[in-house]
Amino acid sequence: MKRMKLASLLLLLLTALPAMADGADSTTFKGYLYNAEYQVYIDMDFYGSSVLVPQQEIFGELPGYFGAVRDNRKWPFTDAEITGPGTARLEITNDYGSEDLVATLSLNENGTYTLKQESGSTLKIAVNRKWVKIPKTLVFERRTERVPTPFD
Repeated sequence: MKRMKLASLLLLLLTALPAMADGADSTTFKGYLYNAEYQVYIDMDFYGSSVLVPQQEIFGELPGYFGAVRDNRKWPFTDAEITGPGTARLEITNDYGSEDLVATLSLNENGTYTLKQESGSTLKIAVNRKWVKIPKTLVFERRTERVPTPFD
């Protein structure tokens, strides 16, 4: 009887190990992030790559995208890899595929996120028919509701 209980306990622990190895967190890189200063956002799901880019569903489900309230163009994430606790490496391209970059997204201690453009093109959006370059380092806050855009 003791062996059966011990075997059951051991089996339970072994099935729980993969969840503990992943940090048992499947929400850090899933959701909606917003930067009010530039009115830009990130819609992401790095765990299941289940995000459809609005008006660009032809690309299928992706890890996420970078968008702006005042611009209907999007920068899809072609690849997202969680590289450590609270850190992910992103490969991003513009909606035409003519520009791309590599960036990191990190969770900060205060609950905000920092997007840092590492190499490649610079993220930019169009505002009043002029290009606005997004800073190489930008801080986002998590939101439960999306900010409405004129393109919704």
